[in-house]
Formats: sequence, structure tokens, C-alpha cells
Amino acid sequence: MLDFVIFAVTFLIVLVSAVLYLYPASRQASGIPGITPTDEKDGNLPDIVNKGSLHEFLVNLHERYGSAASFWFGGRLVVSLGSMDLLKQHINPNRTSDTFEMMLKSLLGYQSGLSGDAAESHMRKKLYETGVSKAIQSNFSLTLKLADELLSKWESYPASQHVPLCQHLLGLAMKSATQTAMGSRFEDDQEVIQFRKNHDAIWSEIGKGFLDGSLEKSSTRKKHYEDALTEMESVLKKVAKERRGKSFSQHAFIDTLLQGNLSEKQVLEDSMIFSLAGCVIAANLCSWAVYFLSTSEDVQEKLYREFNQVLGKSPISLDKIEQLKYCRQVLNETVRTAKLTPVAARLQELEGKVDQHVIPKETLVIYALGVVLQDSTAWPLPYRFDPDRFNEESARRNLSLLGVSGSQECPELRFAYTVATVLLSSLVRKLKLHHVQNQAVETKYELVSSPKEETWVTVSKRT
Repeated sequence: MLDFVIFAVTFLIVLVSAVLYLYPASRQASGIPGITPTDEKDGNLPDIVNKGSLHEFLVNLHERYGSAASFWFGGRLVVSLGSMDLLKQHINPNRTSDTFEMMLKSLLGYQSGLSGDAAESHMRKKLYETGVSKAIQSNFSLTLKLADELLSKWESYPASQHVPLCQHLLGLAMKSATQTAMGSRFEDDQEVIQFRKNHDAIWSEIGKGFLDGSLEKSSTRKKHYEDALTEMESVLKKVAKERRGKSFSQHAFIDTLLQGNLSEKQVLEDSMIFSLAGCVIAANLCSWAVYFLSTSEDVQEKLYREFNQVLGKSPISLDKIEQLKYCRQVLNETVRTAKLTPVAARLQELEGKVDQHVIPKETLVIYALGVVLQDSTAWPLPYRFDPDRFNEESARRNLSLLGVSGSQECPELRFAYTVATVLLSSLVRKLKLHHVQNQAVETKYELVSSPKEETWVTVSKRT
């Protein structure tokens, strides 16, 4: 078989296999145009591996077959939708399940909440969203403190020093996410370091180990992964025990879960999802935003003027965030340009139709968000970083429909938007961000898109 060590392919392919494992998928062919299986056993998996990632495979698939296209995962039919028009027809904003949460739970082997009655799913979704909102509000001062500490560090650098964005902003996101999710235990840097160690082991091994079966073949790797997952779950259980029935000055996400009508298993699973995903999404949104700003002095200066106009010399506050319209446009455009979450998935529970195409019952439907976010019919000059495109209501509405902004955005992304806004309000008012010449930044397309290598900027003080 082909080189499965290519990390860019693994995470997203596993989410497909995990969802198909939990939900028996249709083997029925459809009239939707698409690629025939390359391999009798693996379907089009070799083609996906050849392209380097599921996103890159889908780009090619839709270029060849149009906005509705099909492929095969093993012997199972998968339909991909790659235009704004088709997604508008298929997406139901009243659905109670979140595609990102469903995929991540599937990958971790968490099945509670993936099936069950609608009332329970709705209750759990509302509790989750309420918990994230309360935790963001209660821990806002912490996020500001962490951003200001990073600013002080960058201010001390000479103008020629290259600043490693991914390293620094993952650290910021990790500290913010752990305390927002689980509280004061993670004021201890050693707890954060251990969390990061386990986090990295889980996030990476889920992909490369399960896809090719190598995790099962390597007792050392399998033990490392299982130990990391067990240790993280053990910490979450300890936190739940420490905080159950008690009141703390800083309200954590897990506190809301503990106050709800959830089982211990459900509390564990939901706190794990937010801890893992909140950190990764926030880190990469911050990294991409700072990088894109370093490439556009005009955007940076416009953002600087807005911060001064709205905030003056005062620190940012939660109630001021809504007034920072251009900052939100910058972050929206960052999500779009970076294709931050390039793929989502839904199970076609009943036979459905988009345009003239019939989608059979129990087919896995892929939302090719990375394709749609670069579609020139929806986004003029799609490869240009241009926050001004979100002056248009149609652009804001399109992004909201995709679930990466507005009322439909996932709670983890809402947390990430808050962290990124606070960070930019600290950095841009004090520093100018500069692009490092001759730096080629390539993207690694996983469940969340990230720079393939460390990304660098230089900074200088504003005068």
C-alpha cells in the first residue's frame, strides 16, 4: 500500500471510517457523477493518499465531476457537496448535532450523544453551548493576561529576531483552553505541560495509527496512545470530582456540565472534546491571523485604527468585542483563506435530493468546506486575503451557513474567536507585524488546517 506516514491524509480519512463504522453506510450506487473504485477493498483510498489529504482529493474530484460528486470508501458510497448552492439545499440549521463534535467523538470512540432522541440531543447541545459561553465570560481576564504576557515577551525581541508563531500561540491557546475548560488546576505550568504531552499524543495517533492498522501492530505505540488517553481521562475525572457541588471564583466549562443532568461518562466526553478541540482551533486561528496580518500592512493598519477608535488606551473587554466589526472581518477572512475546518460530514438518515441528484438513505455526505471557501462564484478573487469582502451581508451569510461564523458556528470556534480577538487587540496596538521574506508557508489539511512547518514573523514597536 502507499505511504501512510503522510500525516496530512490521516486525520480526515479516519473520521470517515469512524463515522461509517458507527453508522452502517449505503452500498447502493447513485446517479451522482464520480470516480469509480480504484481498489476493490479500499475503494478510492489510494487516490486520497496520492493527493496527500482528503481536502486535496476533494478539490480534484469536484474539478472533474462538478459540485456534486461521489467516491467510494471501501465498498461504501460517499457523496461530496462542493458548492454553496448545494450546501444551502442540504444543510438544516435546526439539526441538533454538530458535525465537528460528531466527527471528533467518533474518532475517540465516544458514542453517547451520537444517537438517541432529539430532545436529549437538543438539551445536551444547549448545555454545551451555555457552558462555553459562561466559561468564556468568566475567564476573559485570564485570556487577556496571557495575551499581555506574550506581548511583553515579543516586545523584548530585537527587530531582526524571528518569532515562531505556532510554538508561541499553541502555548497561549493551551493555557487558555485548559483553565477555561477545567479551572484553576491548570494554573500550574506542570499540569499544562503534561496536558500538552497527552494532547499531542492523542491528536496525532488517532490518525496515523488507526488508518493503516499500524497502531495494532506496534505494542509500544498503542500503549503510548492508550496511556495518554487514559491519563487525560483520569485528570478530567479528578477535576470533575474536585469541582462537583462546589463554587469557584472562576467558572469553568466543566462546572456547567456538572450542574446539568448528565452522566459521568457524558461529562467526561464533553469536557474532553472541548479541551482537545478548543485548544487546536484557537491555536491555529491565532497563528493564521497573525501570519496573514504580517503579509498585509494595509489590513494591519486598518485594524490598528479600529482598536484605537473603539478601545482607546483601555484594555479590551467582552462587551467591546461586538463593536470590533473589522476585527471580526479579519478573523472571518482568516477562517476562509486558511480553510480552517476544510471538511464536515453528515449521515443521510433518509433519502434526500440536491438539485436533480438523489442521495440514498444512510449515505455519508461530505461537506467539502475547503472547496466551497475557495469557490470564485461565492468569493470573488478567492485566494486573496481581503477582510473587506465581509462588508457584504451575502458574504457574512454564506460563512454563517457553513457553520464557521455567526449563529451556526461551533462552540469551540466561538472560544477561538474570543482568544484571537484578545490577542490581536494586545499585539496590533503595540507592535507592527512583518512578513519574513522568502518564507513559503504550506498548509497541512487535517480536521483543522495548520501550517505544515513552523511559521515565522518579525516584530517592531509602534512609535
